Amino acid sequence: MIEKVIVLEDIDPVIFYGVNNANIQLIKALYPKLRIVARGNVIKVLGDEVEMCAFEESIVKLEKYCAEYNSLKEEVIIDIIKGGEPQAERAGNVIVFSVTGKPVIPRSENQQKLVEAFAKHDMVFAIGPAGSGKTYTAIALAVRALKNKEIKKIILSRPAVEAGEKLGFLPGDMKEKIDPYLQPLYDALQDMLPAVKLKEYMELGIIQIAPLAFMRGRTLNDAVVILDEAQNTTSQQIKMFLTRMGMNTKMIVTGDITQIDLPRAETSGLIQSLRILKGVKGIGFIELNKKDIVRHALVTRIVDAYEKYDKLKSDKNDERGFNKD
Repeated sequence: MIEKVIVLEDIDPVIFYGVNNANIQLIKALYPKLRIVARGNVIKVLGDEVEMCAFEESIVKLEKYCAEYNSLKEEVIIDIIKGGEPQAERAGNVIVFSVTGKPVIPRSENQQKLVEAFAKHDMVFAIGPAGSGKTYTAIALAVRALKNKEIKKIILSRPAVEAGEKLGFLPGDMKEKIDPYLQPLYDALQDMLPAVKLKEYMELGIIQIAPLAFMRGRTLNDAVVILDEAQNTTSQQIKMFLTRMGMNTKMIVTGDITQIDLPRAETSGLIQSLRILKGVKGIGFIELNKKDIVRHALVTRIVDAYEKYDKLKSDKNDERGFNKD
């Protein structure tokens, strides 16, 4: 008789053990000769050495499956322990699996182009309207790279620029004032990583979410770095951000040039960088449009209505200018 301790490292034990510990009870039933005790992320096993080796091999496979798919069903446990291949629902273009086990996939042609550009280039600019999936897809790519151990950390950033609200009037300290600006990034991460794992990653600095101003002076190595809402950066800010790039690092810059909240006199750093960097080797540029919007159908109509309004307004201004001359 020997004793073995197995530590579950890359998964949320709650998902692994199942509702009311149904999964671990099934595993115990499939290994009746072993005494199995599971607490937290530690499984202690006592029993025959040969049986123990088979059990450990199964747990490694189950943990790997759970980490990839963010779910573990009874039929999968039985398939793996009985030596078969689990019948996982998986399409060829899945980026990651959500916390509910649903596949996160590119949902439009341009989102697929973003995935392909990320594979080919170390820096990618993804420009498109609200709801076109640019940020969500970028974060999914970063989570996949982290899960595959291609990188050591994910760094997500946004400029803290008021969109009608005033930062100084928000309650709380600096972090509490800035958190509302970063909430969309938290939302995407919460869709793709179990709450316990996300909290652990953030506490260890494996996932970092910070306003753009906190990037100054850093060199970012072994990371996927995402700058969201880049249309609200100044020329100096985006240059500072892009030059933080270190070894084994990929950057994704996302933005919507129709939603610039900078003062009128200030040039958008994103628009300027698109002009300056066009044609630079190693940088990919993806443009998303209304057809890529994957939110409620009304969002597409709203974007379309505002585009028509802006065009009409621009045409009227041109007419006034012509008549004045």
